[in-house]
Amino acid sequence: MRYRLVILTFCLVFGLLALFRLDHANHSRETFGTTILKQGSSGKDIYELQGRLKHLGYFNGKVDGQFGSSTLNAVKWFQWKFGMKADGVVGPKTKLKLWKATKDWKPTAAELPPGTAGGAAGGKAGAGGTERAQSLPASNNNGFTDKDLKMMANAVYGESRGEPYEGQVAVAAVILNRVRDAEFPNTPTGVIFQPGAFTAVSDGQIWLTPNANALKAVKDALSGWDPTDGCLYYFNPETATSKWIWSRPQYKTIGKHIFCR
Repeated sequence: MRYRLVILTFCLVFGLLALFRLDHANHSRETFGTTILKQGSSGKDIYELQGRLKHLGYFNGKVDGQFGSSTLNAVKWFQWKFGMKADGVVGPKTKLKLWKATKDWKPTAAELPPGTAGGAAGGKAGAGGTERAQSLPASNNNGFTDKDLKMMANAVYGESRGEPYEGQVAVAAVILNRVRDAEFPNTPTGVIFQPGAFTAVSDGQIWLTPNANALKAVKDALSGWDPTDGCLYYFNPETATSKWIWSRPQYKTIGKHIFCR
């Protein structure tokens, strides 16, 4: 009798767990549909993907329904933070994780596809659906959010707090140079968290509290000071293990860092 009760209890618990998982999976399917989303995809599912990522702070671009480089970076960042393979492909597992993390999300009018009630009129964000702004907006913060500026200061501090001040400004300038370059994400946060881009992200030093020098270095770089004259890369020759970075054209050395084109 006790054995049957144990079996019955086990079956009941297993059945409830299966129903719970099925219900969550159904919700995510209703939200996104069953199509695998990846770079180059477009449509209403991408509007929702971008809106939910923006709600969590991973996506800073325009919600335009085009899965471009900024959306790819946001997806990879979300996947990495939630312990998934950061491949930028939005399959069932990523959809379910994102749905669970954004149950309270409701789209604004600007996040709805064109033609939807309350949705903004218009189409793609330029030729080929690119999400990139071609130049930095002219304002005190260059159009960046407070979060972007904070992450830049964190990156400067995590990457170069032992460097001369010019070298700290140089690190901030490299981040901005990447933002301007079409090969990189178009926000400082996107650049900083691009997989494998910065050692401070890999070793966790990105989360250290920056000092006044790091904050000032960011402001000086935003004001137009670029000690690197447009460099996109830098490395410490004493610690660099990548053969690729040594192949980049070296432009100048500041402190312990070599800055490259």
